[in-house]
Amino acid sequence: MTTQTETHRFEAEVQEVLNLVIHSLYTNREIFLRELLSNASDALDKLRFESLTQSDLVEEGESLGVALSADPDERSICVADNGIGMTHDELVENLGTIANSGTRRFLKALAERKDSDAAGPDLIGQFGVGFYSSFMVAERVTVETRKAGESQGWRWTSAGDGEYAIEEVDGLPRGTVVRLTLRADDEFDDFLKEWKLREIVRRYSDFVEYPIQMEVERTEPKRDDKGELIEGAEPEVTRSTETLNSQKPLWSRPKSEIEQTEYNDFYKHLTHDWKDPFDVIHFNAEGTLEYTALLYLPQERPMDLMDPAQRESRISLYTRRVLIEAECEALLPNWLRFVRGVVECSDLPLNVSRETVQDNPQLKQIQKRLVHKVLESAAHLLESERESYEKFWEAFGLILKEGIYHGEDEDQRLSKLCLFHSTNGEGLTTLPEYMARMPEGQEAIYTITGPALKALETSPHLESLRARGFEVLFLTDAVDEWIQQRLTEFDGKPIRSVEKGDIDLEDEEHKKAREEEQEEHKDLLESMRDRLKDELSEVRFSGRLKESAAVLVSGEQALSPQLLRMLKGSGQEVPPQKRILEVNGEHPIVRGLKKLHDLDPKTPRLGEVTELLYGQALLGEGSDLEDPARFSKLLTDLLVESVSS
Repeated sequence: MTTQTETHRFEAEVQEVLNLVIHSLYTNREIFLRELLSNASDALDKLRFESLTQSDLVEEGESLGVALSADPDERSICVADNGIGMTHDELVENLGTIANSGTRRFLKALAERKDSDAAGPDLIGQFGVGFYSSFMVAERVTVETRKAGESQGWRWTSAGDGEYAIEEVDGLPRGTVVRLTLRADDEFDDFLKEWKLREIVRRYSDFVEYPIQMEVERTEPKRDDKGELIEGAEPEVTRSTETLNSQKPLWSRPKSEIEQTEYNDFYKHLTHDWKDPFDVIHFNAEGTLEYTALLYLPQERPMDLMDPAQRESRISLYTRRVLIEAECEALLPNWLRFVRGVVECSDLPLNVSRETVQDNPQLKQIQKRLVHKVLESAAHLLESERESYEKFWEAFGLILKEGIYHGEDEDQRLSKLCLFHSTNGEGLTTLPEYMARMPEGQEAIYTITGPALKALETSPHLESLRARGFEVLFLTDAVDEWIQQRLTEFDGKPIRSVEKGDIDLEDEEHKKAREEEQEEHKDLLESMRDRLKDELSEVRFSGRLKESAAVLVSGEQALSPQLLRMLKGSGQEVPPQKRILEVNGEHPIVRGLKKLHDLDPKTPRLGEVTELLYGQALLGEGSDLEDPARFSKLLTDLLVESVSS
């Protein structure tokens, strides 16, 4: 039988539009396979839906699915489905007119069908351009198809050059076969390899409802009937059909039907982590915006969590089981980037290439709900599984604190989750627990920052507070320096650094006595300040010291020593900053200075001891000496004099 081949021009002058689709619309060439598999899934969904009212469209016991194959010799890739198929006119409308989506028309027809109570299928193809991504890798695309319920099949062929051809073909099975003849460039060779096709299917289409199958070839040692190796025998080449996708979108199933082991297995499948997650968050959101979320809190910090290149959300966004973005940064803020999981939503407006989501208020709604759920989960762990939560905090507390710095703690839900070491010495504590232990008369929450816990525990700044029974929180993380600029109060109590300003712990009697002593020895204090006028703004008697001779204090709004060290260490220029040297008027060294000044205000020894006190205060807080050689010489001279007298 002789068939007549018809040749048509693409509707309107659309060659430039086609070039745009092929060369500019998609950023990743491998997307073409995702689009073809999505179209095949849509065709299967359409068939299944139509078969509800036309049972003869599908044979009893027939399995629906997609077959994927590659022929390196022919440089071709084939995607075949046994779905709804297309007629001649549908080929012209769907493939001959760019952006004329058959799926969109199908959904419109369903919406207009007044006599149908059945729910329509959930289809992803909405734009009518995904098919043309094939031309990114193919020099020619051939489509063979036969519509369910029709006897005549059709072949559509195009080289993406502005024309396509359609001809009749007899004997085609129901469904659609898309065959891509790849370009001759070496850069496309990987698409002909099994491992590459597996990788693309797993990344983008792993949860497509229908099996995506491929015939694979394996070379194995020859064995006898008992399964034992036959020495010297030539290896056997075997062929088998394997399903490439898992077809198990766990999030779509009711929580009541899912075992914890299934959650754990899916987490490992998703993240390649070999440990079970700390916690699982699985919920469905209903209302004006419907979506499903399955989130995981990991046990251990990923190695790349602090990598500046990995600062965005790790949540995958799916639409109708097809991956849209592997790491959708809009779904969670970067201070929750350790959370892993998936969100599936059919209501989001995608951009035309379906590689990203258009920015819109709906995304912000989803993010707000996800953040709430994650923090709710963390709060539950803190309350009910304290030991587990402390391990979680050790791994991710530093990242959660970033949320406070970014101003995400207006309701203090983040600061309530923070754990701190403190002078209480009974393990980690929360801010609410700290406040519950505050003695009567304590008006503030006290903190001290530093690089090491041991150094903070022996800091002179704590002496007066310990004497009053006031607890101090130790802040040892680098981010704590910036957090203190945001976290200035908690539950109505101010948060104060014991290293800044006057903490004012004295009663009126002691305060008056210190002020009188200050006035009595003001010449001594001014002399000490003049000795170190480039480093010190003031020398004064201290109300915070009990045992140590001296301590350095920053102004209320000044940068802390820890922050200054960090800034200098990162190569940033830091403006000169003078500090306050507080001395303990009751310490033997300071009493000796008073006597020395009374005897001879101009003695050089007065300045030398002042330098030693300043250097001792620097060492006590963990700072570096500005002139270690000078400090060492002064200390040596003092020791020589001490042992010689």
